[in-house]
Amino acid sequence: MESLFAYLSARPYPGRGIMLGTTPEGKSAIVYFIMGRSENSRNRVFEKTADGIRTRAFDESRMTDPSLIIYHPVRRVGRGVVVTNGDQTDTLRDYILAGRSFAAALRTREFEPDGPNWTPRISGLLSPDGSCKLSILKAGSEQGAPCLRYFYEYEAAQRGSGRFISTYEGFGSPLPSFRGEPVEVGVPELGAAALAEKVWAALNEDNRVALYVCVDGEEAIINRWEEEK
Repeated sequence: MESLFAYLSARPYPGRGIMLGTTPEGKSAIVYFIMGRSENSRNRVFEKTADGIRTRAFDESRMTDPSLIIYHPVRRVGRGVVVTNGDQTDTLRDYILAGRSFAAALRTREFEPDGPNWTPRISGLLSPDGSCKLSILKAGSEQGAPCLRYFYEYEAAQRGSGRFISTYEGFGSPLPSFRGEPVEVGVPELGAAALAEKVWAALNEDNRVALYVCVDGEEAIINRWEEEK
């Protein structure tokens, strides 16, 4: 089991990341963050909504293309929570509310149309019993197609542990997609604000944009631009 903080500190550009797990006392824990390299990608903040969070432009006058960067990363659906890096959050919500499966929803989606990087779509579903599902949809070639769909299911995690997945492995041209099974990481016994501070400190200072943490229903958000204004 790796330290989440050490894992992130060693990677200057994991892109977007999801961690689902439990604290040593058995509290549910969710981490979601976005990083960015372009001005358009960095011009974002998280804000709370009635059922989770959404991204929005920090400076509307600087937003050039909202198509892949404005979405709801986190939505509560029934007693579960959906977490993703794109508008597939809404696809998952709609399928789950209709009684259909996590996998069925994502079989209707594929990686983002942003070649040559073909950013993977990463998605997670945390259930009330502590079990979770994670997925990554990524390109199978330099031209994009075919779409490779990977699904991972975990029973209730060992207390004090979770699973982490990100869009990228680091820098490159094109950016290298995350490879392998979601990483097992340790989850400390911290409240949302304290955990958020530690994750934020572990993320590369030049590339981090926004962070959301939820521990047992307690939420914390850190936005780069709100820190710097």
